[in-house]
Amino acid sequence: MKKLPLLLLFLASITHSFAQQKTYCNPTNLDYGYTPYESFSAWGRHRATADPVIVNYKGDFYLFSTNQHGYWHSPDMLNWTFHERRFLRPWNNKTKDDLCAPGVGIIGDTMVVFGSTYTSDFSLWGSTDPKGNNWFVLVDSFEIGGWDPAFFTDDDGRFYMYNGSSNTFPMYGVELDRKTFRPKGTRTPMYLLEQWRYGWHRFGEHMDNTFLDPFAEGAWMTKHNGKYYFQYGAPGTEFSGYSDGVVVGNGPLFNFQPYTPQSDPLSSKMGGFNRGAGHGATFQDNSGRYWHVSTTVVCVKNTWERRIGIWPAGFDGDDMMWCNADFGDYPMYLPSARTEGKLRPDWWLLNYKKPVTVSSTLGSYTANNAVDESIKTYWSAKTADEGEWLITDLGTPFRGQGGCTVNAIQINYADQDAEFLGKQTGIYHQYELYHSTDGKKWELLVDKSKNKTDVPHDYIELSKPINTRYIKLVNIHMPTGKFAISGLRIFGNGGGEKPSKVKDLIVLRTEKDKRSAYIKWSPVDNAFAYNLSYGTAPDKLYNSILIYDFNEYWFKAMDLKKPYYFAIEAVNENGVGERTATGKVE
Repeated sequence: MKKLPLLLLFLASITHSFAQQKTYCNPTNLDYGYTPYESFSAWGRHRATADPVIVNYKGDFYLFSTNQHGYWHSPDMLNWTFHERRFLRPWNNKTKDDLCAPGVGIIGDTMVVFGSTYTSDFSLWGSTDPKGNNWFVLVDSFEIGGWDPAFFTDDDGRFYMYNGSSNTFPMYGVELDRKTFRPKGTRTPMYLLEQWRYGWHRFGEHMDNTFLDPFAEGAWMTKHNGKYYFQYGAPGTEFSGYSDGVVVGNGPLFNFQPYTPQSDPLSSKMGGFNRGAGHGATFQDNSGRYWHVSTTVVCVKNTWERRIGIWPAGFDGDDMMWCNADFGDYPMYLPSARTEGKLRPDWWLLNYKKPVTVSSTLGSYTANNAVDESIKTYWSAKTADEGEWLITDLGTPFRGQGGCTVNAIQINYADQDAEFLGKQTGIYHQYELYHSTDGKKWELLVDKSKNKTDVPHDYIELSKPINTRYIKLVNIHMPTGKFAISGLRIFGNGGGEKPSKVKDLIVLRTEKDKRSAYIKWSPVDNAFAYNLSYGTAPDKLYNSILIYDFNEYWFKAMDLKKPYYFAIEAVNENGVGERTATGKVE
């Protein structure tokens, strides 16, 4: 009997060693394909996808997106398996073209997939075994067509399609016959953007309608408590303000009947490392909790250079739909670990603009670009040779068990001198991560020298946190191009004091344009960023903007007919400071 506690301790240690990962980090770590067209490579070939849809089918998640020559499935929203499949007409499978902005739905036990088209050239596909990549043609030529399609099955079994991508025409909806998939009646209008009222509808990086009028696209429908939540993306895929909005109605087809737009975006991510959260879809996990997937922005080598992000979502007690992208590119809990009171761990960015040393530098792609919290900039070594390296200094002196506690690391590769076009399989990254307390003696922390998977945004949650000062990334193998990093991001706790409370938050809402405001606050000495939260009710600050370095912000995303509420908190490597009281602005 005396040996039992030792046995239990041994078994517990085994369990801990193989503990299931609890977190993920955006952008989602998928084996993204490369742009399929040379004409989209003005500043270099690069990875690209957008317009994601995730559906929960028989307990697994299935993810479809633009120009990937296939789709992914995952049992846990962490480990994604790619299935190659070209969803075009049966006699046209050899074409280089592929699904653009796919529509995906569920009818009974059948998954339905269709790609964007203005013609009847594409087939409507079905599967009762998508995990096995077994598909059949439901309709050879889906005559109604439609760009940016989305499907919705109501509780009564009736089946609908929505579509639209225009800066002139509204988005549309139509009922389809469940057997023939022919339209029952004509398309009816769903929603047309109201840029005159909602500031975030305005086109351009600065929401000033530069060059073009805003686009509405990326339809999706969710039903909750008898209400219909029609979602749409706006105002343009290349901008930090690319967001998904939501309009609430009493039926699946609005057809000029009363509906209510929510004033603020449903999903929005205007600040931080990876910006944008537009043209997506809402889905449920196996516990019934909601999530939202959408497109995030890179747009350096081409306008269509984009990624995918996933955020927790849901409905509050007043049936208002929300999506939480607060610190949305920091580690967040997976469905297996998410609770309603806790969506992410208290891990913070440890190496923002901290000292960096590297093995070599290619041109102007300097070392500090790897720690500046912008996916648009990157460091590149001169080669892709084994042994090229980058060291980030977390900056906190190591004293015994003091110093920084590291919980997780994200490695974001950049596409410098990439050679591929289109979807690639069989390519892989290999690297090693070391840590050191003094910068002289190094200990292997993560060994992926034998890795055989493509991990362009690899994320490692350590099974046990470590106390250290330096992290070193060493290249072993690149799939293509130079060894280049847009973000080596270290998460944990700096072991020091949280920043002080922000003082003197001022919001000057202009009389000339109530959609806009100039926001300013007193800088906090021990902070490197500020998290500005806003909403149209004091208890519904569902959107936020993570602002690095500056203590001011031009905010141009408001509903001119509503009062607004703001609060702000300072951020550093030790956490967030006390949030200010919520202030009202008429």
